[in-house]
Amino acid sequence: MARVYRAYHAQLDRYVAVKVLHSDLVDDPSFLSRFRREAQAIAALRHPHIVQVYDFDVQDDTYYMVMELLEGDTLKMRLRDYRARGEKVPLGEMVRILLDVLDGLAYAHREGMVHRDIKPANILLTRGGEAVLADFGIAHIVGTTRHTASGALMGTLSYIAPEQGLEGQSDARSDLYSMGIVFYEMLTERTPFDADTPLAMLMKHLNDPLPAPRELDPSIPKPLEEVVLRTLAKRPEDRFQSADEMAGALRQAVEETGLELPPRVSLPVPDLTHDVPPGSAAVLSGAERAQLAGSDLPADTTVRPLWDGASTKEASEGRARVRRAVVRGIGLIVLGNAAAATVAALTDRWPIFATGWPVELLLAGVALCMVMSATSCIWLLAPAGILLGNGLLLSYTVLADRWGQWRFLWPLDLWLALSLIAVTTWLGRRDDRGRRLSRWLGRALGWIAAAWMLLIAFVATVV
Repeated sequence: MARVYRAYHAQLDRYVAVKVLHSDLVDDPSFLSRFRREAQAIAALRHPHIVQVYDFDVQDDTYYMVMELLEGDTLKMRLRDYRARGEKVPLGEMVRILLDVLDGLAYAHREGMVHRDIKPANILLTRGGEAVLADFGIAHIVGTTRHTASGALMGTLSYIAPEQGLEGQSDARSDLYSMGIVFYEMLTERTPFDADTPLAMLMKHLNDPLPAPRELDPSIPKPLEEVVLRTLAKRPEDRFQSADEMAGALRQAVEETGLELPPRVSLPVPDLTHDVPPGSAAVLSGAERAQLAGSDLPADTTVRPLWDGASTKEASEGRARVRRAVVRGIGLIVLGNAAAATVAALTDRWPIFATGWPVELLLAGVALCMVMSATSCIWLLAPAGILLGNGLLLSYTVLADRWGQWRFLWPLDLWLALSLIAVTTWLGRRDDRGRRLSRWLGRALGWIAAAWMLLIAFVATVV
């Protein structure tokens, strides 16, 4: 419904987010009403866990509102990143996120406002270590005229409460149901219901039994599961009746489970910022950020997001480093052959090619090692190791003229290949460890192969 811009507010000397309604929607009264309602509703709220709206205006038929700029990512992106790593959000951090959002929801509900579209994409995780609720675009003021058109479905199907989807009725308890779906997804890495059509999805929310989280993952603590089960009760009267009540139940579950509740939401280190130490990131935004204009923050309290200028530059440097490694690897193979031809010509030892051909395998293996070190890609360990292992065994066999021993050596070559594939697969599933080892292994194997090639050159030309 809108496009969001990052803008600079010259009078206040700070950056803000400007949300501009799409021009093709301006003539639609329902969309325009929704846009105005969102701005007015959020502008009336003042809470650290709700996005703050500074201004709302119309200029030349352009409808826009000016909001606090929060740097970080969304819970949806965070969950996606954890899934990509084969990991789950730590339990303590899950509860921290939920408590922050529930704090903001409790305030909004007391002000007579229901969000109606709570989902991971609308939960912002700021670089200040807070979870902030955004997009009250379909919220309505309790007790006033509803702006929903007849038959219109307001909300996101995977997270919508049964009474909200089928009857169009929503209150604080329907928001809590959506919070329960978010909690369920964090615990199990999936939403509880899925269907091909909107009606089928709504009927599942209404009629299908909830798959128990511990059936999907027995490691989930039972007290946390009990909170989820009550929050996702089919009937609103069976759920928690307020955000404060749900927050209290979460805190009690934390105590019963013995979880350590972090004071703030942590920010995982982006994959492209290897030099940034792991841990939480503390970056202030909004009014607090403006007060720090021109000040230097300690290096261990900031982290750059993937989409800022520094990270773009870092990504470009990474691609350049890979290109250099590929060119150097190809150059090594060409120079190796040129050096062999030169030595053969100067020493009149042309049989060097008859005894030194396994060096070609070693050169190709070293080239792969250079690329592996530059890209931190542990998956190149298997092909590089197989090339180097074959080059080493074959060069020994050729130089020592021990072909009769090959019947004992080829099974060794087979087991070497299988072992390298197994080790590479094991390390590849451990992203951080694999990246760290790939650089060290690339350099180490490269130097070992280089030393062996020097020995081969000496034996082939001198002995």
